[in-house]
Amino acid sequence: MEVTPVSVSIFEAIEKSIPEYSTFRENVVDGIRQALVKFVDRIAAPDSEPDPHDDIHRKLGAWEFKSGRSLDSLQAAYRIGARVAWRHVCGFAEQRALSLRSMSVLGEAMIAHVDELVSLSVEGYAAAQASAAGTLERKRRKLMELLVADSAGNWQAVLDAARAAAWPMPDRLVAVALEPSAAPADDLPADVLVNFEDTTPYLLVPNPAAVTRWLRGALPGWRAAVGLPVAPQEVSRSLACARRVLALSREKVLPDRPVLDCADHIVELTVLADEFLARQLAERALAPLAPLTDLQRTKLAETLLVWLSARGGAPEVAARLKVHPQTVRYRVNQLDELFGDRMHDAGERFNLELALRAHYLLLRD
Repeated sequence: MEVTPVSVSIFEAIEKSIPEYSTFRENVVDGIRQALVKFVDRIAAPDSEPDPHDDIHRKLGAWEFKSGRSLDSLQAAYRIGARVAWRHVCGFAEQRALSLRSMSVLGEAMIAHVDELVSLSVEGYAAAQASAAGTLERKRRKLMELLVADSAGNWQAVLDAARAAAWPMPDRLVAVALEPSAAPADDLPADVLVNFEDTTPYLLVPNPAAVTRWLRGALPGWRAAVGLPVAPQEVSRSLACARRVLALSREKVLPDRPVLDCADHIVELTVLADEFLARQLAERALAPLAPLTDLQRTKLAETLLVWLSARGGAPEVAARLKVHPQTVRYRVNQLDELFGDRMHDAGERFNLELALRAHYLLLRD
């Protein structure tokens, strides 16, 4: 059986069914020729080990991936090639008057050989796919680093990185801070940028909508804080807020929930943006309470905060505090004596309420 004419015959049959291979005739014919040579070698020396460096069929699999096709066409080509090759084998066997047993051995050898070629091509396809995914992942990781850095000063570099990573720049972006976890994370949308390897892992979610809701299903077993939606140039601020909310949750300042949303805790973030100043505000504004006993300070501070926020009379404050209205009136009289006109000045009332909220947030210390 002449290898070269059989190779051409097989290619012509493949070309009829898969016309796109015509453009790559030389590569395909070379693959067919090598496949036939390996088959003949297998028949001549069935116990010989395959050459581990012979990778033409791995390259064919990689070529299919790089051409943007699935393996369906290549596997179809192998089937067509096997049929045409078998016809030539049958003609050769007829000329040599080979026995039925010999034909059976040849048939089994051909099936095994085609299976081996398919396996090699699948390996090549998978390797090319993994390499491309790894390259894309590295490009997206670089993009994430640029976005969460001070990107505004070099925005063109960010745009270039986004194009290289095949990631359309959105109008809005939200960062999601995560606590490290061994739980699975396999159900995230393809356009979400992920960094699970960082010591403080995070996501960047484009055009966010109902992020808090779908996060619960996408990351079961993870603790997350959703930052504020911002322009992409400001996503570092969104991430900083999200990480701060996670920290405050760990410190028991905020609720211990699987998913927290910064939008629900802007007041706490604002009050504690600078804890030194928050502590100074609380100490200065609430100085009239300092000489009292701990019990007195606790009761009067609690009453003052409810009285400032309720904007109602003694009955409403009493209902919130679960005490008698007369007790509230007594405490408010005490507060009037301690704070004087500050109790009735709008600006001072705001300062007092802010100071009390800071005081309670700082109590974790």
